[in-house]
Amino acid sequence: MAQAQGFGRRYIKAFLKGFFVAIPVTVTFLDRVACVARVEGASMQPSLNPGGRQASDVVLLNHWSIRNYDVQRGDIVSLVFLGWTVRL
Repeated sequence: MAQAQGFGRRYIKAFLKGFFVAIPVTVTFLDRVACVARVEGASMQPSLNPGGRQASDVVLLNHWSIRNYDVQRGDIVSLVFLGWTVRL
């Protein structure tokens, strides 16, 4: 019985250590490298949501390219200001 309690405590301790390492790493990745966003509505047709579909498209927003000024003509750029997203 005492051995089972020791195993449970070690398991919880290892889980919490992994949790407190994974959360900052994930937040940093999503903030600095890339994140996933959903595009809804007809504002981006025909590039996204082609054919008038009601379903939303999922896109990967690449923060890395913006930080390196690697934007080219024809790229879709998403600007975020105070929690509101404006798509050009």
